[in-house]
Amino acid sequence: MMRFALALSALAVSACAPTMPDSGAGVGFDNYQNYNNYRSSRDAELSGSALPTAPTVATSSLASDEPITAATLNEAGIGQGQPGANIAAPESGFRVTVTTENEGISDEQNFSAVSERQTIESDAARLAAQREAYKVIAPTALPTRSGAEGPNIVEYALTNRNALGQRAYGRSSLNTNSRYLRNCDKYASPDLAQEAFLRAGGPDRDRMGIDPDGDGFACSWDPTPFRRAQSANG
Repeated sequence: MMRFALALSALAVSACAPTMPDSGAGVGFDNYQNYNNYRSSRDAELSGSALPTAPTVATSSLASDEPITAATLNEAGIGQGQPGANIAAPESGFRVTVTTENEGISDEQNFSAVSERQTIESDAARLAAQREAYKVIAPTALPTRSGAEGPNIVEYALTNRNALGQRAYGRSSLNTNSRYLRNCDKYASPDLAQEAFLRAGGPDRDRMGIDPDGDGFACSWDPTPFRRAQSANG
């Protein structure tokens, strides 16, 4: 009996509950599109303007060689009543010409095109003219440097055949490693250090202590690349 009473109460409550509206049906209309149309029409009446309509564009068939004039554009409805489209076309009309020829592209790879302009005889004459115009310039002696002449490290590398790291000259025991590093840091490259070494009395004397092993090469300067180049050219 208690269960029956509870079921009857639940049915009574559900009958009193309001029906949920269908959001897809619109607000008081069959569907949302009808509501939207009504809303646009009402806004137009309130503002006193005509109901906006979709613009219509007339089509016109033109021959490929027929010029396009302002009258043709007006007939097609182009540029009439469209904001930003009031561009006047030339009354005389204009044509669009499409060509497949491009004068900027060479046709030297086209045998048919070249054969119409050149023959075997003209080719031979052109080659002969090019051979006559060809000039061989004989090498000349290099110009001498102006100013003071210093040691030539290339000449030294080729004339002094001492091996790198092979002791050939006496060195003082005062030439320490710290002195060697300090003095070599004064030069931007080993080539400049070797030039200064030769200018100061090297390889026989090492006043700056930059050739402590006595091989005749200062601050890790290496004569091998110069000797290798001479062997390759010899």
